[in-house]
Amino acid sequence: MSDKSDGYKVICDNRQARYLYEILETYEAGIQLTGTEVKSIRAGRVNLQDGYALIRNGEAWLINVHISPYTASGQYFNHEPRRTRKLLLHRQEIRKLVGKVEQQGLTLVPLKMYLKRGWVKVTIALVKGKKLHDKREDIKKRQDQREMQRAMKNY
Repeated sequence: MSDKSDGYKVICDNRQARYLYEILETYEAGIQLTGTEVKSIRAGRVNLQDGYALIRNGEAWLINVHISPYTASGQYFNHEPRRTRKLLLHRQEIRKLVGKVEQQGLTLVPLKMYLKRGWVKVTIALVKGKKLHDKREDIKKRQDQREMQRAMKNY
């Protein structure tokens, strides 16, 4: 199977974001990367846990996402692990996001990073923080679902 296949391969998933935030909208964005970053991503050495996105001067930036240095290359040619990376979005999408982030006080968080037809893509989400009681409610729903599945399995 070639690198340019139609499907996509998930490299990293930010499951913590789904727990901490209520997801309102999602967007697919490309990222401006260097060569060693792409090689590290293909090896699966990415952490989206503390990452977030900002919009400055009409451009979207991915901040605080850790891409480990590529081990097979020398120190001189490697990249900075937590450097700020530019997100590639359409101008209309950026305009929409600027309005929602500034006026409604929402946040942009990366949900997952994947390879799509050979290109590295990130799904970013427009999110609103959950309160403690909402988190507890989600945990309770999940436990109830598991118990129902166990009961159905026995019968």
